[in-house]
Amino acid sequence: MTGLFTVLRQRVDRNAKRAVEVYTNELADFRAAAAKPTVRAGMLDFAVLLRRREAELAADGAPFEATDLASLTAFGAERGAQGVSLADQRGVLLLHSMLTLREIQEVAAPNQLDHLMAMLAWLPTNGLAAQQAYTRGYLAGQKKCLPVVNRFAELAKALLEDSVLAADLAESLELRLAQRHLVLVMRVLGMPFAAGDGRRDQVVDLLLRRERVPMAWYEPDELVAVLPADDPNGGTNGGTNGGEQLEHRALTLAREFAELVDRPCSTGAAQGPTGALGETLTLARRVNRVSPPETVPSHIPTLRDVFVELGVTELPQVDEWLRDLARRLAAGPDLVRTLDAFYRHDMNRLNTAGELRIHPRTLDYRLHRVRELVGLEPASTRGVRTLSAAVARLRAG
Repeated sequence: MTGLFTVLRQRVDRNAKRAVEVYTNELADFRAAAAKPTVRAGMLDFAVLLRRREAELAADGAPFEATDLASLTAFGAERGAQGVSLADQRGVLLLHSMLTLREIQEVAAPNQLDHLMAMLAWLPTNGLAAQQAYTRGYLAGQKKCLPVVNRFAELAKALLEDSVLAADLAESLELRLAQRHLVLVMRVLGMPFAAGDGRRDQVVDLLLRRERVPMAWYEPDELVAVLPADDPNGGTNGGTNGGEQLEHRALTLAREFAELVDRPCSTGAAQGPTGALGETLTLARRVNRVSPPETVPSHIPTLRDVFVELGVTELPQVDEWLRDLARRLAAGPDLVRTLDAFYRHDMNRLNTAGELRIHPRTLDYRLHRVRELVGLEPASTRGVRTLSAAVARLRAG
């Protein structure tokens, strides 16, 4: 074929120069790398080579050859080794796609419809192959300059943002992506470290030695971990044993986190399918917000544990009513702590008294005092529903 493809080949040098200018103007990491004349010259040479091969191969309807993909991989590896961020790596792929379409549109003539359609048919499959080769190289090069803590953080954020890069990032870390994941949100009570303190990375590094799972600090006081919810046989951890194992892993991780930051922390978790974990993170955060901070986390709250509290937060009048009950309970001798232990032990008097280190008769007195203060029997259906929610809201702050 001639026509459209001939003109594209004629404009290769001009289009390549414009592309490098766009990359360096729009992307900070590319601008920093191109400050070295040799690097900028390499960018230009590669942009010329890529456009020339695209025009030649598309004209024949042929795919990229192995040598072409190897060149793309090598160039991506250079950028990864130079410290180009994941955001700018994604940015350059987006800009290249936009510029490619612009270059085609600029030279397409009304009498070249067949050529235009051939080019547009060639681009999707081969453009994707080129992007994948570039990305593989980039991730391989990244290993030389990016600490493993940061690479796990990148994977966590890619999963939680439902990015298509998650699979490539997981492969570069030699991890298998599960079909479902448990998103665990751990929030510290108070600021554990000053802004920019390197100890945050130290905490993650120590946690990764226990659980090699994606995790990232999203806020100065919030660490999010993503645990695979698939069992070793390829199923999911929805069964009793699998669910207990997953909860144990999450709880162990949360306890070690609380110990490392040396602060009480609240936890919250939710499960969801890979590719839709953005919504799962939102739910896990909401669960976390209504869960009480603990010095040593006792369990990992999920929706089934706090659905009442979540519903209450949507109705300010009900929330204020429960808080008023909690304030009245605060007037008694350790009534809030007593009710919390009472409900956690399924209203078993002996176990509750044992945890509180009081005589069962003292426990009976405290429960009687609750009835006097709020007019509810703690062990009645209405009392359980109301008082357990009131205590949970007070403990969650």
